[in-house]
Amino acid sequence: MGSAQQFLSSVLSQCGPSGLPYSEDVKWLIRQHLLALVEAYPSLRPQTATFAHNDGRTVNLLQAEGTVPMLYQAATYNIPIVIWLTDSYPRQPPCVYLNPTRDMVIKRPHPFVNPSGMVAIPYLHNWIYPTSNLVDLARNLSDVFARDPPLYSSPTPPTPLTPTPRQYSPSEDPAEAFRRSAVNKLVHMAHKDVAALTNTREAEMEGIFNAQSVLRQREQLLFRGLRDMISEKEALEQKLQMVLMNADMLEAWLTENADKVHKLANLDPDHVFQPCDALSNQIINSTSSDLAIEDAIYSLDKASQEGAIPFDLYLRTVRSLSREQFFHRATASKVRAVHMQSQVANMAARISHYVAS
Repeated sequence: MGSAQQFLSSVLSQCGPSGLPYSEDVKWLIRQHLLALVEAYPSLRPQTATFAHNDGRTVNLLQAEGTVPMLYQAATYNIPIVIWLTDSYPRQPPCVYLNPTRDMVIKRPHPFVNPSGMVAIPYLHNWIYPTSNLVDLARNLSDVFARDPPLYSSPTPPTPLTPTPRQYSPSEDPAEAFRRSAVNKLVHMAHKDVAALTNTREAEMEGIFNAQSVLRQREQLLFRGLRDMISEKEALEQKLQMVLMNADMLEAWLTENADKVHKLANLDPDHVFQPCDALSNQIINSTSSDLAIEDAIYSLDKASQEGAIPFDLYLRTVRSLSREQFFHRATASKVRAVHMQSQVANMAARISHYVAS
């Protein structure tokens, strides 16, 4: 696991022509996918290799090569595979190929493996970024292969075993032996220092990748907040324009009617506003009578609860007031309907006048 982390941190941190052709914003996710795959399936090893596209282009890509377990007829078999992480991974699914040894043959026909060894299971067709990952892919491969094994062994003749001759070394000179021991000790110390330095750099790379992920999340939050602030600014500017326009209109009205204010200083407020026509006057009278009767009934309710008036007198008065209130409400409703019809007729006449002109 440590060597895989070191390897992935090294190859994914390279840039320029020697770097891998993956987008910078997904390299951290690719590293996490491969580390999770190695942890779940230690037999799969990440490495780089040259991948040839169908159009003849070759590119250096990451791959996971090894075996996935397959449970078939109560026995576990290891199926050799190669998982290629293409240029567009993880937004697009990887390419999976069987990697049979010389004593294995691909089953023909197979519903999910073509004769060249390319695997096309439903999980690859239904690949969804960013939820799909390599660990779930390996599990799906094991399940699909368990239902229909894609490989079988071909009969091979037995290979005779040949004895290995034992080699003997002559006795060494003590000075040569001391020199070799010193060199071995120095090499061991150098390897130890390199391992310690590697662990330190690996921890630093892990921290850098984590900081990069946090910075990307904060960048998204900042962009979202900036968009919201811009939208809010535009809305406030529109409201400000409306307020300024209304303020100009009010100032113009006040300027225009400044002289009238002095003339109306002693005017009765009840006579400031007058209905524009007879229908409006009738609506005002009916509505005011309705509300007055409502207040009178409320006062009678309070007086009856307090025992100020006899209950039979309360009932007679409320019955009489309710009858009168009904007539006022009916009158107001009819007048409103007539008033609405007259307004609609006036609007229609204005529209026809504008169309004719």
